[in-house]
Amino acid sequence: MAWWICSINPFMMDRLEVRERSAMSDSTNGLVAVAIMRDEARVWATGVERGTKPERVHAPNEMERHHHVREAQHHHGHDTDHERSEFYESITNAVGPASAIVLIGHGKGKANEMLHLTQYWERKHPGVARNVVGAIDSDLESLSENQVLALIRDWFDEYQEFF
Repeated sequence: MAWWICSINPFMMDRLEVRERSAMSDSTNGLVAVAIMRDEARVWATGVERGTKPERVHAPNEMERHHHVREAQHHHGHDTDHERSEFYESITNAVGPASAIVLIGHGKGKANEMLHLTQYWERKHPGVARNVVGAIDSDLESLSENQVLALIRDWFDEYQEFF
């Protein structure tokens, strides 16, 4: 079950204008969606219509470097030396000059990659962070790409008056 964290970014409110659009493809122009998990991000920069294929960004393989953690501990996030900045920079490059970004993620606390990405953008790329207009918390691992796109379209339908 998905629920929205209605995050209309206050920095975007002065830049958004209400426009009437007739078709979904026209109205989502400029909207970029990022579905992020621990080891992969999917970026829809070309539209959120059904069947649209995302750009996939993969986190560096942490198993290629030597560290003193058992493999079972590694899979549960017990190692402390994460190479996340390379992953987040790749996502930043994939979103490009987006005017509005919607994040989709899951997890709580230390496992919330959506929160970590947002914090990274706030520290390193504040211009990109200001373009985040919404966040959707959902169980990404159990959803297909078309179901993720449907979540984004539903979110957009609910908040389209701000775009």
